[in-house]
Amino acid sequence: MLIRVENLSKTYKKGIKNRNPAVDKLNLQIENGEVFGFLGPNGAGKSTVIKILMNFIRPSSGSVFIDSLPVDDPLTRVAIGYLPENPFFYDHLTAQEILSFGGHAARMKKVNIPDRIERLLSQLKLSQVKNQPLRTYSKGMVQRIGLALALVHNPKILILDEPMSGLDPLGRRLVADLILDMRRNGQTVFFSSHILSDIEKLCDRVGIINRGRLLYCGPVGEIVNEAGGLEQAFIQRIENDDRGQNGSDLAAR
Repeated sequence: MLIRVENLSKTYKKGIKNRNPAVDKLNLQIENGEVFGFLGPNGAGKSTVIKILMNFIRPSSGSVFIDSLPVDDPLTRVAIGYLPENPFFYDHLTAQEILSFGGHAARMKKVNIPDRIERLLSQLKLSQVKNQPLRTYSKGMVQRIGLALALVHNPKILILDEPMSGLDPLGRRLVADLILDMRRNGQTVFFSSHILSDIEKLCDRVGIINRGRLLYCGPVGEIVNEAGGLEQAFIQRIENDDRGQNGSDLAAR
C-alpha cells in the first residue's frame, strides 16, 4: 500500500485537564493507483488527518507511512503533491512565476519545467492569463493554480483538501478530469470533499469519519447500493453514530 495509517490518534487540550480527541485510533490503507475519498461532517477530523499526512502536525500516538517511509522522513515530500483547502500565494506573482518556483523547489530538471507548466495551464484553461498577477484572478482560478502547483512535479501521490471549493461547474470538470488522468497513469489521489456527487463519480473507495473515528472504509459501489446513493448512506451513518454517541454520553452522566 502507498499510504498506511496505524492506530492514529490526535488530541488537543481543552481547558486545563480535559483533552479533545480530533482523531481516535484511525486505521487506513490506501493502495497504489486508487482514488480515495475522505468524507465527514465539519469538525470530523479530516483536515487533522491530512495535516498529519503532510507532517504539518505530529500525532499524539500511532504511525503514518508514505510509500513505506515514516511520514516525517523528508524523502516523502518528493512523492507528494498537496493542495490545501484555502491556498494562498503572493498575489503580485504570475501563474508562470508561481509554477516555475514550484518546479525548481521540487528539484525538477530545468529543461522540463517550461513544458510541464504549459501543459498544466492548458489543461486547467489558464494559458491566457499566465502572465497576469494572481491578484487579478477569481477564487476559482486561484484554486486551479493551486492544483497546478501540486501537480507540477508529477507526484506519485496527490493529497487534496476540498479541491472543488470555489469552483464553477467548468472548474470542477477540469479538476475531475485531472484526477481521472492520474488514476489512468497509476498515480494515487487522496482527497476530502463535501460534494458527494464528485466523490461518487471519481472514487474507487471512500472512508467516512465522524468525531475522529472511522465509520466506514470500502468500495463506493458497496455503500451506494446499501442506501440507494452515497448522500443517503453518508447521512444515515453520521446520524446513527451521533445518536449512539449521545446515548453513551447520557449513560455516563
